[in-house]
Amino acid sequence: QVQLVESGGGLVQAGGSLRLSCAASRRTVGYIVMGWFRQAPGKEREFVAGISWSDGSTYYADSVKGRFTISRDNAKNTVYLQMNSLKSEDTAVYYCARKSGTNSYSSREYDYWGQGTQVTVSS
Repeated sequence: QVQLVESGGGLVQAGGSLRLSCAASRRTVGYIVMGWFRQAPGKEREFVAGISWSDGSTYYADSVKGRFTISRDNAKNTVYLQMNSLKSEDTAVYYCARKSGTNSYSSREYDYWGQGTQVTVSS
């Protein structure tokens, strides 16, 4: 069993920045993908960004390309999501998730989830 704990959410003005963190309770090795998803009220959960733990390959939703950056710290078993140039439409609960194998944009393929952290962008 792996526990994922997110932190770093909050309230920020449009154009501002936030950095989310997701710490895993167990060392991450092998072919593991860590992903960030978000869910706004009344909407489905959507993929935001993913990173392959083995080689650092990254993947982004079109809506966040050029504004968000996903990264990892192997020593801390932690994945980050740096969010810049935030917009009101980025407001959502952000979830960290983990799966084995290759990257996927589908939340159904992820096995472990964090509790979520609220990001609110005021316009």
